[in-house]
Amino acid sequence: MSPRPKDPTVYRGHHVVNGEELRSQFEAERDEQERRRSRWRKIRHTVLLVLLLALVVAGGTGAWAILTGRLVLSPQAASPGPTPGCPSGPFDYAAPQSVRVNVLNAAGKEGLARTVADQLTQRKFAVGNVANSTATGTPPALIVAGPAGEAAAFTVQRNVPGSLFVLDKRGDASLDLILLPTFAGLKDPGLVDQTPGGLVCVGATQSPSASVAPTP
Repeated sequence: MSPRPKDPTVYRGHHVVNGEELRSQFEAERDEQERRRSRWRKIRHTVLLVLLLALVVAGGTGAWAILTGRLVLSPQAASPGPTPGCPSGPFDYAAPQSVRVNVLNAAGKEGLARTVADQLTQRKFAVGNVANSTATGTPPALIVAGPAGEAAAFTVQRNVPGSLFVLDKRGDASLDLILLPTFAGLKDPGLVDQTPGGLVCVGATQSPSASVAPTP
């Protein structure tokens, strides 16, 4: 009886790995490493997309808050010196019922003065004349008053984002709120800053040249 041929894949009871099995093992390891790298790439891409989306949302929210007056940015650079003709203050936020304000429409929008006058009345301001005006300017509104009306003007200005104060020579404490074409609305009552402060002025010492016509 001839001896059984030896199995070349077994040596002293141990399996001998041939070239094909060795290549398969290496290929399997490479595939596993590639899968790991692919998973990490997907995770990194997902994290970057989430961060980018968060930045876009935060930027859009901040821009909306600034445009609507809900967020006021304080300048980091040194502020310029006082504007000539601008009262230095500081002024206290006055009780609205002590402030007499005339509302003048120079925005070219029918009924705007009456709408704003009604809103000011709801905030307890003492509204006087409601009329049209031919005043012009680039800010949303002008607040015109004499020296006796500076504190009242400060109180109204806190309710009108972007408005500028103009000093004139009237002797009483009344003031004119002139609505211009870029006027977008009063500030949300809950967001009005009532801490003491100064007026923001255009730098003029006379009221703008304008005529006023009573509304029908």
